Amino acid sequence: MLKTSGLSIIIARGQAENFISLGVLTYTAANLGVPVKVFVTGLAVPYFTKNKPELRPSKEFEDYAKKMFEGMEKLKSPSWYDMLKEAKEVGEVKIYGCSMTAEALGVKREDWDPLVDEIVGATFFLTQTKGDTVIYI
Repeated sequence: MLKTSGLSIIIARGQAENFISLGVLTYTAANLGVPVKVFVTGLAVPYFTKNKPELRPSKEFEDYAKKMFEGMEKLKSPSWYDMLKEAKEVGEVKIYGCSMTAEALGVKREDWDPLVDEIVGATFFLTQTKGDTVIYI
């Protein structure tokens, strides 16, 4: 068992390789019984809306991401999105959208994907992470 009161993940980048990490870490922690909180901000916000753009890897990981996605498909692994969905079904997982980024981008509550539980500020999120292991992706 992971020795932490919870896992808090801040995802602020919008590259494909980051979403694989987010899905795997969230899914694994939830299955270990570890509560997970995800804060979606910055360039990751569009991928948590109903009109998600296509995932693209960063230039430096282009070859890796292509191999990784092909390998995951061959293994019949769920997508990052499905991993998050399944994690929410099996464990205590909360996904928070960043209110400041949403406002700056003009993303309204109805634009967010149903996976997102609440739209909150960074202050709220950080007050919820006491005792958690915090990871920035």
